[in-house]
Amino acid sequence: MTWQPQQDGIQQILQLLKESQSPDTQTQRAVQQKLEELNRCPDFCNYLIFILTKLTSEDEATRSLSGLILKNSLRTHWQEFPREVQEFIKSECLNSVADHHQLIRATCGILITTIAQKGDLASWPDLLPRLCMMMDSEDYSACEGAISTLQKLCEDLGELLDSDTVNRPLDILVPKFLQFLRHNSPKIRAHALACVNQFIINRAQALMNHIDAFIESLFHLASDEDNEVKKNVCRALHTLLDVKLDRLIPHMHNIVEYMMLRSQDSDEIVALEACEFWLNLAELPICKDVLQGNYLTRLVPILMRRMKYSEIDIILLKGDIEEDEMIPDKDEDIKPRFHKSKVHVHKHTEDGKAGGDNNPDYLSDDEDDEMSETSLSEWNLRKCSAAALDILASVFRDDLLPVVLPNLRDTLFHENWEVKESAILALGAIAEGCMSGMIPHLSQLVPYLITCLSDKKALVRSITCWTLSRYSHWVVGQPHDKYLRPLMTELLKRILDANKRVQEAACSAFATLEEEACTELVPYLRFILETLVFAFNKYQHKNLLILYDAIGTLAESVGSHLNNPEYINLLMPPLINKWNSLKDDDRGLSPLLECLSSVATSLQSGFLPYCEPVFKRSVSLVEQTLNQAAVSCLPFHLFDAPNKDFMIVALDLLSGLAEGLNGNIEQLVAMSNLMLLLHQCMQDCMPEVRQSSFALLGDLTKACFQHVRPFIEQIMPILAQNLKPEFISVCNNATWAIGELAVKMGPEMKPYTQLVLPQLIVIINRPDTPKTLLENTAITIGRLGFVCPEEVAPHLQQFIRPWCASLRCIRDNEEKDSAFRGICSMIAANPGGVVEDFMFFCDAVASWVTPKDDLKQMFHEILHGFKNQLGEEHWNNFAGQFPAPLKERLAANYGL
Repeated sequence: MTWQPQQDGIQQILQLLKESQSPDTQTQRAVQQKLEELNRCPDFCNYLIFILTKLTSEDEATRSLSGLILKNSLRTHWQEFPREVQEFIKSECLNSVADHHQLIRATCGILITTIAQKGDLASWPDLLPRLCMMMDSEDYSACEGAISTLQKLCEDLGELLDSDTVNRPLDILVPKFLQFLRHNSPKIRAHALACVNQFIINRAQALMNHIDAFIESLFHLASDEDNEVKKNVCRALHTLLDVKLDRLIPHMHNIVEYMMLRSQDSDEIVALEACEFWLNLAELPICKDVLQGNYLTRLVPILMRRMKYSEIDIILLKGDIEEDEMIPDKDEDIKPRFHKSKVHVHKHTEDGKAGGDNNPDYLSDDEDDEMSETSLSEWNLRKCSAAALDILASVFRDDLLPVVLPNLRDTLFHENWEVKESAILALGAIAEGCMSGMIPHLSQLVPYLITCLSDKKALVRSITCWTLSRYSHWVVGQPHDKYLRPLMTELLKRILDANKRVQEAACSAFATLEEEACTELVPYLRFILETLVFAFNKYQHKNLLILYDAIGTLAESVGSHLNNPEYINLLMPPLINKWNSLKDDDRGLSPLLECLSSVATSLQSGFLPYCEPVFKRSVSLVEQTLNQAAVSCLPFHLFDAPNKDFMIVALDLLSGLAEGLNGNIEQLVAMSNLMLLLHQCMQDCMPEVRQSSFALLGDLTKACFQHVRPFIEQIMPILAQNLKPEFISVCNNATWAIGELAVKMGPEMKPYTQLVLPQLIVIINRPDTPKTLLENTAITIGRLGFVCPEEVAPHLQQFIRPWCASLRCIRDNEEKDSAFRGICSMIAANPGGVVEDFMFFCDAVASWVTPKDDLKQMFHEILHGFKNQLGEEHWNNFAGQFPAPLKERLAANYGL
């Protein structure tokens, strides 16, 4: 290609590159607009590649920036470029991979990878051969440029490199990378190892064919002093634990020694990779045998030392700023929240327990740590070390304590606050795994930790909140005056702390305490509510979101005890003020809706004065979102798809209103178009929307069935379509709603029974169906059998055994009552269906503590009817198989 640039064109683009680095927003916008215009000009990319690869008079940073702008253009317009432009860019990039400036080489590598991603490797047949040839060059720049480019290709196109569509280049590349693990340049060794590491986890055959040679090379590299090499050796070894453990076991002694050494490395990134090894090892059955004894004694102190905040951590956390409550939050500091849609569980189960997350500060971002002890998002050495100690505690249990406790004695009272803080974190990390062994020490430790809540360092106060929350189960079981009341008092003080991080940690810890204590908090409700309400006026935006969670959890924990005029007058005005002040698209609205949902459910009739505006706005939010979704589907894509989170949370709040207000919601539903909107939501493509829709449907069925009845014909097929266990929570709520509809419809359910029953039978017989879904399915089948026994009874034999097994462990309640009445009706209609599994029925009946008299009479008739049919001798033989406790209960309650 004979293209040549014009000098004024080069100057124009160089000027643009300089302006793009301006901090001024208006200048940035103008640059962006100009770039979009220039992208339509065919020569623009030629100029960019020319500046990157040929304009040596310019500094590297400007040339590299030209390449990065080109990358964005390639990503969006590559397929539209004329063929000659594409070939020119490819040729220039490949030639400049050997540039003497590292930054230019790296930028060319990025462009090559972008083109390979857009245009597929098959259309660039000389790329890999040229890179391999350059790797063999004696010119360092060519070799490093080629292998660093191959590293990017391995990271972004690993699967393609191992596929038949491009003749499996990995078969040639892997042996070449292994050869370069012995190169005399540490940087090239590090690149080669990073390339190979990409293919361990997927067990690429090309690597598996050379796995012994690779492991041998890793041991050879163990003495390497380069940090990048050390980091990649550690990464390779902890990944190989999951993939080729059998090959590592003979060398485990040396590997553990190496990883202990690297866990203490002065380079934190190397040490972090080494610490990942302990996390992976702890998940394996061999962990105990490998670390038992001397290794554990040496490893635990290493992990505890590495849990100390580094200087950079403290700078990032602004750990030297003690009072920051007046500083407004920046939007970028507030993580996106992910609302957990309502899952309907019966009151007999614990699965519905809500509240603030109690994740330690070492959980990574993708584990939703918004209520964790710290919002420092980076996964770092401190977090990894704490996570490793936590998981080792779950493996070794109390056997870990003889190693941990002496270290805690030396560090827990240390005058250096960073050491003391790391010891408190360690104490929290071992709480779950070593709880039984810690119990004898808690009577001294908990009071000491409560005093640490007043420490002068904010980071000590915040970690203490989290650690105490890990022991809150023990605290709640002790005399309240000695532990619960002092802990609660101090945590409430910390909720009003002058440091935002401490406020966050205290709110989260208090939510955990609320979940554990439940109605034990009732005597202190006024004190608690006064504190939480005071925090409303004190908190910045981010912590307000966590405060809503703490209030919602309190409502769920104390239930109807909150329905007291004194408490309502304290709590509701600030909540409603916030509700009125937030716009419909405000990020703070979603957690407030969640909070109000819990409060409405708990207050019941106490929420009546506030329900109308809350109901209307929730319905409006649903309607707005549905309208926006409809408009976004129109041609030309003029409107973005809406964020459906607001709609999901609004549906859940309506569910809370229906559950709390019961029949009092009837008038509001009558005056709204809620049922029409709900019908649309139940057909939404997003599972979470359908999940919340079915929860609301069930609650409305219980509260005001007259408004649901006209829609039954349209609703039933939708419910049937959603009985798919691959969407567990959607299926769960649909199943529950069918059961509630059956109770209200009675014999009118008959036309729909065969629409849903076959799928319910499949679900109850699935081996991996979760407990909550099994229980809901069993109750719904029982309810269908109660209202339509003639339709369901013929299928009794297909589900009776798992049905009995699902409901034998749940407490006596109304749902269980209606389900067992149904099974009795079905047995009366089809006694033969229960014969083969009669022992399971006996066991399920025996699970009742106090059935109602008429239900007990039904059980009596079925049991004695079966005994009479068998005759005394056969019955005795049959009952002889029963476990002793079952025999005793049947004899005591039913005279058998």
